[in-house]
Amino acid sequence: MADDEEAQAKKKAELAKDAGGAAYKKRDFEEAIKQFQLAWDTWPKNIAFLTNQGAAYFEQGDYDKAIEVCQNAVEQGREIRADYKLVAKAYGRIGSAYQKKGDLPSAIKFYEKSLSEHRTPDILSKLREIERQKAENERLSYLDPEKSAAAREEGNTKFKAGLFADAVKDYTESIKRDPSDARGYNNRAAAYMKLVAFPEALKDVNEAIKVDPKFVKAYIRKSNVLLAMREHTRALEAIQEAAEHDTERQHTKEISQQELHCQQAVFAARGTESQEETLQRAMRDPEVASIMNDPVMQQILQQAQGDPSALVDHMKNPVVRSKIQKLVNAGIIRTR
Repeated sequence: MADDEEAQAKKKAELAKDAGGAAYKKRDFEEAIKQFQLAWDTWPKNIAFLTNQGAAYFEQGDYDKAIEVCQNAVEQGREIRADYKLVAKAYGRIGSAYQKKGDLPSAIKFYEKSLSEHRTPDILSKLREIERQKAENERLSYLDPEKSAAAREEGNTKFKAGLFADAVKDYTESIKRDPSDARGYNNRAAAYMKLVAFPEALKDVNEAIKVDPKFVKAYIRKSNVLLAMREHTRALEAIQEAAEHDTERQHTKEISQQELHCQQAVFAARGTESQEETLQRAMRDPEVASIMNDPVMQQILQQAQGDPSALVDHMKNPVVRSKIQKLVNAGIIRTR
């Protein structure tokens, strides 16, 4: 008789669950909540009834109630040794409710609890998304241009005192406070150069240029970094870029001196290199090889062999001028 009563109770609970599911689909959440509660009261051995009720509260926007119901589902599930997948679902729904409430640390906590019970792609994706969101919120809340300027000035003071490693820390703080200010990257590059950390310095000047493509000082520093790395041709190209962006001619003297140093380094490195040796070396540069294999450029170079003055006309085209300058810097076109 007891078995029959149990079977009847289970059947009644399943019918209530189905009724709750139908109401849920119709977005009649009040009725769904009522039916899922009936299912649980009738057969308190399946925490899916509670997690479904939690989902209905969630859809209503009652996130606190959704959390309460799903926490009860976890507690009840532990007592009746429910399937770990159902416990994971309850934890996942708690995490989603906290996410909706804007409590990202709690959301992360419960998503992690869910994954510890049962790893699913859906919860893992939600966890990664919210971790990114939390990191971005923290980054944005840390932004402060005034504090960035103060950190940069502190870095300048330490740089002048020869405390280059400490200056790097201050410049890094300046960048974190305001990554849109190219000066932080450029100053840190100077400190890295003093520490002979040339790859890091090059990365920073490139970032400074990316942030502010018209920042002349970054091109000048890039040239200095590349020269120190014995990348003489690239250093020459960087200082030529500086000259192009120095439209107000505020750095004319510094640029001219640096360009001369680069040219001297280029010629010294090539020594008595023959034209054939120059070509072989230059062609190892993918950009030079691309220019040399360009049919239009081949025609221009062939024309220039018979009439060097023809290059003057071609140089009026900015694209062609850039390519010709690249070949001059590489030594393929010799100006003396």
